[in-house]
Amino acid sequence: MAVSAASVARAVGSPILLSWEKLTTGVAYDLLSPKVQADPYPVYREMRAKDPVHWSELARAWFLTRYAETVSVLKDSRFSVNGTQQKSNERMGYKLDERSPLRRINKRWMLFVDPPDHTRLRGLVNRAFTPRAVEGLRPKIQELVDGLIDQVQDRGHMDIVHDLGDPLPAKVLAYLLGLPAEDSAVLKPWADVVGMGIDPILAPDVVARINAVILEAGAYFEHHIELRRKNPTDDLLSTLISVEEQGERLDSDELLSLLFLFLAAGTETTTNLTCNGLYTILRHPDQLDRLRNDPSLIESAIEEFLRFETPVQVTGRVALEDVEVGGKIIRKGHPVGLLLGAANRDPEQFPDPDRLDIGRTPNRHDAFSFGIHFCVGAPLGRAEAAIAIGTVLRRLPNLRLQSTIPQWRPTMNNRGLQTLPVTF
Repeated sequence: MAVSAASVARAVGSPILLSWEKLTTGVAYDLLSPKVQADPYPVYREMRAKDPVHWSELARAWFLTRYAETVSVLKDSRFSVNGTQQKSNERMGYKLDERSPLRRINKRWMLFVDPPDHTRLRGLVNRAFTPRAVEGLRPKIQELVDGLIDQVQDRGHMDIVHDLGDPLPAKVLAYLLGLPAEDSAVLKPWADVVGMGIDPILAPDVVARINAVILEAGAYFEHHIELRRKNPTDDLLSTLISVEEQGERLDSDELLSLLFLFLAAGTETTTNLTCNGLYTILRHPDQLDRLRNDPSLIESAIEEFLRFETPVQVTGRVALEDVEVGGKIIRKGHPVGLLLGAANRDPEQFPDPDRLDIGRTPNRHDAFSFGIHFCVGAPLGRAEAAIAIGTVLRRLPNLRLQSTIPQWRPTMNNRGLQTLPVTF
């Protein structure tokens, strides 16, 4: 990857400043072009075939596209997540201010923290996301989904993103944290901005927008934290305040950072999984009929949607020592970009990978990562998407795409639709 003057000019107001440099094959790609954003998989296919462990001289980073190497690095303790975002920005000539609100919160995110800090934080958070806890949320999630569909059912049309995909995870998060239900309307706009902070490269103007939202949302969260400290209730926020692991608790900054992580990662990924899944199934009539005829396939279908249109397309690591990967030596200190979306279309792991098969078995995709950084919110995201998609297909039997030309969000990290208009 490389930054050019053209790509920088095009990315003003966008969370990333990245364009593909020429591969060693002499073919150039640009992940910001509408064509590649609409369908990045031919690019991934060519990279896997011609340069699967690719060194970018201009970005000074490695990029992996095959499943075997990607999963190997995700599980390998010789690779670190600590400071990966800061290092990426420094390579592009821009350093995040350590005193900024963004750095205050994201340097404590589990996404960017190694053991032992990661182990301690994970142990504290895991208690709030047990399978039993998620299972207990299913009736509430169903109630919220039904309420959203009730609002649009008489129209005969809706935008899946704005009418369902965006509001649902915000409503679930408000319920989980014990926040006023009406505040979910402001949580999602905050999440959209703070979620940009997960991208590997951040433009200065975007950082300024994120910092402003963090200050605004941070004051809101701190107010509710103080209320819960005085009067604990039966909600996730009270649990996080009180939870202990081997005598350790979350300090104030860690708790605030965790709330922002839930806001940024929890809502965006679930929105994209739900909307990408519905878009995908509506484009495959044979699989749509199969799912409608056998609704018990919904859990398997969710796994296939995660593989086929991976919500998080890339994650990063830094080598802590010299490591051989795919026949090449990744030197100590070198960054590695793991293209999860490419790995999930690897024919060595998934036979006929460009074919949607909602009953695919086995389906060991890497959409939620592997190893110690496996997504802690994965069970909740799966449950929300399964209930939302299953309910939409059941209650709106004549659902049809209104447009076959999707508009994808202009980010490298998250693959999600800007709109998804449908009729029914």
